[in-house]
Amino acid sequence: MIRRVVKMTFREDKVEAFEALFEAKKQAIRNFPGCRYLELWKESGRPFSIFSFSIWENEQALETYRHSELFQQTWAQTKPLFSEKAQAWTLQVGSQPDQPAWYLGD
Repeated sequence: MIRRVVKMTFREDKVEAFEALFEAKKQAIRNFPGCRYLELWKESGRPFSIFSFSIWENEQALETYRHSELFQQTWAQTKPLFSEKAQAWTLQVGSQPDQPAWYLGD
């Protein structure tokens, strides 16, 4: 399993447009083969700084999604809303504590 974190900084007047787009696309992304989990995080005190957090079966599943029509269309609609270039990290769990009840797990 891999984790993907994408930091997106939006123009303040475009946050609602992004949220509407995410609502329209989230089920299709969550149902994409290899996607195990997807959610959005907002930076405290900076509602225009939004992170997507997703869990993928492996890097190939993520790359297949990134080359899909779904991603291409969604990204084409999202990118013009940015005030800064997006940043992305693909991460693997290196160590984890005993799993609490809320742990998303592999």
